[in-house]
Amino acid sequence: MKLSDKAKDIIEWIVCILIAFILALLIRFYVGTPTIVKQPSMFPTLQQNQRLILNRWGRTTKQMPERGDIITFQAPSDKALTEDEYDSSNPVAKYEDDPTNWFSKFVFYVLEINKESYIKRVIALPGEHVQIMDGKVYINGEELDEPYLQDGVTTTMGTGLLSDFVVPENCVFAMGDNRDHSTDCREFGCIPLDKIEGTVWIRFWPLNLFGEVE
Repeated sequence: MKLSDKAKDIIEWIVCILIAFILALLIRFYVGTPTIVKQPSMFPTLQQNQRLILNRWGRTTKQMPERGDIITFQAPSDKALTEDEYDSSNPVAKYEDDPTNWFSKFVFYVLEINKESYIKRVIALPGEHVQIMDGKVYINGEELDEPYLQDGVTTTMGTGLLSDFVVPENCVFAMGDNRDHSTDCREFGCIPLDKIEGTVWIRFWPLNLFGEVE
């Protein structure tokens, strides 16, 4: 039985829509995707409701970000390490609620449904000795120059435990620019490379701030 011209047109449209959907997912996962700033932790560099483009090519190629890069990463399952959980020799964030079957992984990692992400700035890289003291950050014994911070902003431990440690291999230590209003690696530990989702590339909204973000 031959299909009618109308049925053929419908099938062609369905195929085209499916191809477009798959291509969009591939680009979004492997190349880049838009996102919205939802929290004040990166103020004044980024403000709530600003729109950004994330570069995800670094995740695709498993490339370590550079110090100063603003990254997004999967939120840890444990937002604050207790003294019993904290291991100074391996201060890595905990991820214990990751999906296990292929469908839940697709929904969580590709469609990003019910996935929580944080946006912070990379402060220290693998193997670097980090010290937070006297309101400042020291990397391998040298004070870190942080021109992106507002005048008068200091770095304290708050409720965190990470104040003197070495960043583990294949991990980064990241904090928000708005130090007193940022839940970050000081509380939950360093972020493994495979949990980093992307690097902030362009701010496209508001239009008067359009351009690369530093």
